[in-house]
Amino acid sequence: MVDLVGQYEKIKPSVDEAIMGVMGSAAFIKGPEVKSFQEELQAYLRVKHVIPCANGTDALQIALMALGLEPGDEVITSNFTFAATVEVIGLLRLTPVLIDVERDTFNMDVEALKKAITPNTKAIIPVHIFGQCSNMEAIMQIAKENNIAVIEDTAQSIGSKYTFADGTVKSAGCIGDIGTTSFFPSKNLGCFGDGGALFTNDSELAARLEAIVNHGMKARYYHDEIGVNSRLDSIQAAVLRIKLRHLDSYVAARQAAAKYYTDAFADVDGLETPLISEKSTHVFHQYTLKTKGVDRNALQTFLSEKKIPAMVYYPVALHNQKAYKRDGVIDADFPVTMDLCDCVISLPMHTELDNEQLEYITNSVKEFFNK
Repeated sequence: MVDLVGQYEKIKPSVDEAIMGVMGSAAFIKGPEVKSFQEELQAYLRVKHVIPCANGTDALQIALMALGLEPGDEVITSNFTFAATVEVIGLLRLTPVLIDVERDTFNMDVEALKKAITPNTKAIIPVHIFGQCSNMEAIMQIAKENNIAVIEDTAQSIGSKYTFADGTVKSAGCIGDIGTTSFFPSKNLGCFGDGGALFTNDSELAARLEAIVNHGMKARYYHDEIGVNSRLDSIQAAVLRIKLRHLDSYVAARQAAAKYYTDAFADVDGLETPLISEKSTHVFHQYTLKTKGVDRNALQTFLSEKKIPAMVYYPVALHNQKAYKRDGVIDADFPVTMDLCDCVISLPMHTELDNEQLEYITNSVKEFFNK
């Protein structure tokens, strides 16, 4: 699904030099590489504050902690996503409220969001799934009208840009009160281990986030609030600094591969290609198809036999996961999510795909449909 070795080979001299620089300095924790990466990512995203942390799941938890929510407060998020988003809600004894998604974009359904809001709703977490932004203009308007905080989960969409009706353009993760991301190796901007970050334009929130990631300390040995130990280490920051310089070219390579796929499947009746929103650029963390009238699992098996990895994200809706089942929540509440769980399949998507590989993958997919 990703070719991290091929990507590394192209930037090997720069990455090796950066890693050895950290080794030579022995500044492994909170070293200058972390500070430099923080500043460079702030400039890239055009956001006031970037707070690095240990991973994307921590970022979500720290964001919720910074909002000062109380046990039982409701947090609305998408049902069709990875479990990390709802996991942190549960860990903090908050109440997750899952809603359906749009069939075309896979992102949070705004009409479902409106219906889910109650007096206990304190936060909304739109997940920018597969590489493009949710309908943030509508979500922010709803949040403003109801005095609700917005945390953007941009683990799959860093580098994506959202355009508002007035022409204003903002980066994914820099629209809500807080944005979060993951630097897991397979992400569009990935390190060589775990890593994450939070973004905000609110200086007061930024101060709280910075304290929480470091044991709740604003000054050393003075713990103003309960925090966690969640730091981005210097070696990962050094790798990310190199990769950040290439992020736009990485995005362009993914977009080119996605166009090849979409053009190749234009006349395949049993496939529906991804929609690109008019409001958001798509950075294609995943290229996800919807199958129509065919056995998705049979297609996955067929491709596997041809040595083509194809993944299903996500085969089980969150409300049906044992850890997150709640009385009174049923499949019928999520018609789109339930359909997507049965029909989506993602093809290999990374920066090193060449035309020979793309031709082999697309021809193999079409062979399945022509059997």
